[in-house]
Amino acid sequence: MKWEGQRESDNVEDMRGSDGGGGGGGGGGFSIGGGLSLGGVVIALVAGWIFGINPMTLLGLTSGGHGSPAPQHSRTHPANPAGTTGPAAHPQDAGAKFVSIVLADTEDVWSRLFQAAGQAYQPPRLVLFPGRIQTACGRGASSMGPFYCPGDSKVYIDLSFYRTLRERLGAPGDFAQAYVIAHEVGHHVQHLLGVTDKVDALRRRQSEREANATSVRVELQADCLAGVWAYHSQQSKGWLEAGDIDEALNAASQIGDDTLQRRSGGDVVPESFTHGTSEQRQRWFKRGLAQGSIRDCDTFQTRSL
Repeated sequence: MKWEGQRESDNVEDMRGSDGGGGGGGGGGFSIGGGLSLGGVVIALVAGWIFGINPMTLLGLTSGGHGSPAPQHSRTHPANPAGTTGPAAHPQDAGAKFVSIVLADTEDVWSRLFQAAGQAYQPPRLVLFPGRIQTACGRGASSMGPFYCPGDSKVYIDLSFYRTLRERLGAPGDFAQAYVIAHEVGHHVQHLLGVTDKVDALRRRQSEREANATSVRVELQADCLAGVWAYHSQQSKGWLEAGDIDEALNAASQIGDDTLQRRSGGDVVPESFTHGTSEQRQRWFKRGLAQGSIRDCDTFQTRSL
């Protein structure tokens, strides 16, 4: 992926090294009501067959999920002006620069697509954080992997996740990393299109098993939207190289529910799936990639996923 030298986003907040992330101690677990995560990958690896976070919590259907977070004093770093301490000011911080460049391209692609539909795209902000962080959806943690919070329209990522993706999940490559960002931005697109609110309303009437199945459809749609981005990104930039698409497909496969449950040594329990199987995640990414049409990403009207 020929990403060096491309435009960087102005919508990156670098919380690394600050005390605003809420990364201190404190017991108890974390609650991220309303957040949408690529997958609680590290938790899945450490905590046996349990995959990710309780989907009821993720979609804000448990009590306490939407409480106001503690105030943050975030440091917003525009990507380009000289004298800042954001990603652009530290060229040696390749991870932050890469994330900023990919985010910028999602802004370009989705702005064009929304404009073509007669709408204005409101880009998300992306927060780099270490360990733990307070969000509008509750407290987030690195252990859940990258996630999106519709409460503040922000994507959150601890860059150490990419090491986990590469070394522990067997999904190396820069386009595998780009897929992760595009998936979370896909959740933001869902939020802008009203999908998130409709899903919340639907899940309130569902059993846990039904709610899990609904969550799978949400996540597969985000995979498809990541494919839509990849199609239009390549059309405009031509920056993908041989093997890049395979990297994204491999990443999608490695974080499928069935693969994660097998890796952890437990039984594969389809009723507990919240993100979809490896095959499903690959198929829906490829579906979005095929023609770059949002219409091809309606996971809610199809019987067969």
